[in-house]
This record gives sequence, C-alpha cells and structure tokens, in this order.
Amino acid sequence: MSFAIYPAFFFTVVVLVTNAYFLMGGLPLLILKHDIPLDARFVRSFFNVYYGVAFWAALCAFASFALWGRFAFAMGIAIMAIVAILLRRHLLPVMQRLGTQIEANDGKATQRFRQVHAMALLISFVQLVVLVWGTIRLSQQV
Repeated sequence: MSFAIYPAFFFTVVVLVTNAYFLMGGLPLLILKHDIPLDARFVRSFFNVYYGVAFWAALCAFASFALWGRFAFAMGIAIMAIVAILLRRHLLPVMQRLGTQIEANDGKATQRFRQVHAMALLISFVQLVVLVWGTIRLSQQV
C-alpha cells in the first residue's frame, strides 16, 4: 500500500469538514434579512473565506490522490477546486454589487441577494453529497 493513501484520506476529511462546516454556518445566515449593508458584507466575506479554504483543501486533496494513483478521484476533486475558483470570481462580485444596491435601499436587491446566497449554499450541498458519494465509492475500492 502506498504512503500517499494517508494524505489523500487526511485531505479528503479536510474537504468534507470544510464543506460541512461552511454549509452549516451558511444556512443560519439565511435568516438574516440582508436589508442592511453589514449583513451583505458579512455574508460575502463568509463566502470569500469559504471559497479560499475550499480551494486550498481541494488542491491538496487533488495532489494527494494524484500521488496515490487514483486519477479519477483526483480529477473529481480538481473539479471542486475549479468550482471554488469560479464561484469566488463570479459570485462574490455579484454579492458586492447587490450589497451596494442594498445600501441604496433597493428592495429587489435584498431579495436577489438572498437568492444568490441560497444558490451558493445549494451548490455547496451538491458538492458535499458528491464528495460523500465519492468517498463511499473509494472505500469500496481500497
């Protein structure tokens, strides 16, 4: 058995915990009215941290799986890293723009911000489900 199995499992746990932690932390934030600028800034910074941590955890998991020779799992986790980059690059500016509109008392911006927030959590949930499924599949192969 290759030594690379240990970092692969460690970083898989890191990715699982990261996704679960931020998903559980992001759900209660949906109860915020998002009608004051501080709410929008806080939620945006919350997702900024999440996407950064998710990217680095997935990158380390990718390297570990590649070294272990589990290339299908490495590619799957690489997709998670790419999703984190894309969401950070595209979703956070939308949140910033909507936060500015909330400051200008645009009522529709508040509703849209909540929708973007919910969509980000849904994407995180789907990633978590796929990660758990992949982990179960991996355990059957080892």
